[in-house]
Amino acid sequence: MSSVKVTVVGAGSVVFSLGLVKDLCLTAGLTGSMVHFMDIDEERLDVVYRLAQRYAEDLGADLQFARTLDRAKALDGADFVINTATVTHNEHFMKRRREMVAGHGYFYGRTGMPEYHNLQLMLDVAQDVERVAPEAWILLAGNPVFDGTTLMGRETEVKVCGLCHGHYGYRQVARAIGLDPDQVTWQAPGLNHNIWLTHFHYQGQDAYPLLDQWIAASIEQYWQENEEKGVPAQLSPAAIHQYRMYGLFPIGDTPRRGGWWYHTDLETRMRWYGAGGGGDTPAGRDRILKGKEEKYAQMKSAAYDAQVRPITLFGDTKTTEQHIPIIDGLVNDNEYRAQVNVMNEGALPGLPDDVAVEVPAVVNRMGIQPLRVEPLPNKVMVECIYPDWLAMEQALEALLSGDKSMMLYGVLHSHQTRSYEQAVDVLEALFDIEPNEPMAYIEDIRDHYAWPEHWAQP
Repeated sequence: MSSVKVTVVGAGSVVFSLGLVKDLCLTAGLTGSMVHFMDIDEERLDVVYRLAQRYAEDLGADLQFARTLDRAKALDGADFVINTATVTHNEHFMKRRREMVAGHGYFYGRTGMPEYHNLQLMLDVAQDVERVAPEAWILLAGNPVFDGTTLMGRETEVKVCGLCHGHYGYRQVARAIGLDPDQVTWQAPGLNHNIWLTHFHYQGQDAYPLLDQWIAASIEQYWQENEEKGVPAQLSPAAIHQYRMYGLFPIGDTPRRGGWWYHTDLETRMRWYGAGGGGDTPAGRDRILKGKEEKYAQMKSAAYDAQVRPITLFGDTKTTEQHIPIIDGLVNDNEYRAQVNVMNEGALPGLPDDVAVEVPAVVNRMGIQPLRVEPLPNKVMVECIYPDWLAMEQALEALLSGDKSMMLYGVLHSHQTRSYEQAVDVLEALFDIEPNEPMAYIEDIRDHYAWPEHWAQP
């Protein structure tokens, strides 16, 4: 057993933080560890702190907890830093931003603007870790994982691993076609939110023919049966369409993204993602927001009400998140098979070493060791992987250079942009919306890049 200090930056993401606490409480090898919660929202920070204490009591776990609003204090002495903090992924802020850009003519916020605010925050945290706790691992939980992992890996010397849970989509596919997911051997490499099921075997046999048979015989019935409660994106018409286009099944958040043609308006979304258009619509996100508000209220009662015990509400089984098993593997040599986002270093053919890729890995005392995978089909590389790589490079160059024209470029290339002036207006509005502190050095977009009055209008 080994005790470590785990710092959670952005601990106000209470649902996620509670899952980390549950997994720590149920991991015997990390008994005696310290969990230091940090957030800028004092109320949510207090909720997760008290909830963690009470949950550890319920499970009889020997863990220590601390809380602070001071990032440097939380990072001091950390062995692992789990960064779930985001500037722009607060649900209420996202709703406000989507409504604002809708007024500029963009459906569901699809302006093509990268998450510059979040990327700057990730870099700030990584630079703090490099200064305060240079031996610590950063386990990145906030989006964008692909851009953020690459950025931190290039600009600092810290050890970085980006994590997502989208790869579990293979289990949803397996269950739908009648297979036991625990008996499936699989592999889904690529880039985060852009991963493809290259290997799908059941009891030693290729399971793709079983998937093809199920699609041919049962997919229409499946969609009809799930229409009322919502067709999951993993098995939506968009997912099946992408499979037919590329020859490999898209996994996790991959079918949620796809091409622009799946997202032009609500009617189009309903065609590709079922009745209501799925979760990535105004109504869908409102349902998610309502669910999170209800969960937060439940957590507050479990944190402060003496009559409500966390274990009664949230159970005593581990989550499927990978953060704590990875820590256990690194510290206690309890070998763990993970799906990680790390710098390529030759793991995925066709991409440079300094680009973060999502690949399988073995985790033990020797480190997080990505497995080398076979090349993805050239069609997938050319039409899916390379465009994402280029977009990432443009986003990082724009961020690091502060070049406003590069930031404008991304919006100009959105398929919902209809004019140069529209792009300038929405970009200016996006930088004006609060909170915008991490991007305070970006200013006067209109003055620099508006169409000059003395030029003839195009």
